[in-house]
Amino acid sequence: MLELAILGFLYDTPLHGYELRKRITALTGHVRPVAESTLYPAIKRLEKANLLARTTEPGSVAAPRHVLTLTDEGRRELRRRLAEPVQRDITDENRWFTVLAFLRHLDDAGAQAAVLRRRLAFLEEPASFFYEGDRPLRAEELDDPFRRGILTIARATSRAELSWLRDTIGSLRAADL
Repeated sequence: MLELAILGFLYDTPLHGYELRKRITALTGHVRPVAESTLYPAIKRLEKANLLARTTEPGSVAAPRHVLTLTDEGRRELRRRLAEPVQRDITDENRWFTVLAFLRHLDDAGAQAAVLRRRLAFLEEPASFFYEGDRPLRAEELDDPFRRGILTIARATSRAELSWLRDTIGSLRAADL
């Protein structure tokens, strides 16, 4: 998820590490804050893989700043990861939001719709946070008001996302014709 976010933000514009960290934190920070000890090793891995390049610019006040730019290979890699997200990127909500934040970088409406259809199929499967044996429990079946709250909120969120997915897939299909 972190590498995808790095590639996605750098696809838009070159950034220095501090600005990149701020943008990633704005996208995912409420759930998974990005520490420097996590971000900079990921940047180095991507740089070593020739997916991004680093240049040095003079600092406005103090030390020079390292500006990160996506290479052509990095652009191709971002589009590949967006077109072929791993299953966990479809099923984990935070990872899914990262994919969704950059899905516009796929130029093909059909490819975008294919990714959205995978998420739609996942959400249409019966699921719950709580089970009786193998059977998913619905909010109405729970006596615990807090667990019932979790399921009520999740249901509302899922309904909104399902509606958005169906509408967007339809509009992408229309654009692809």
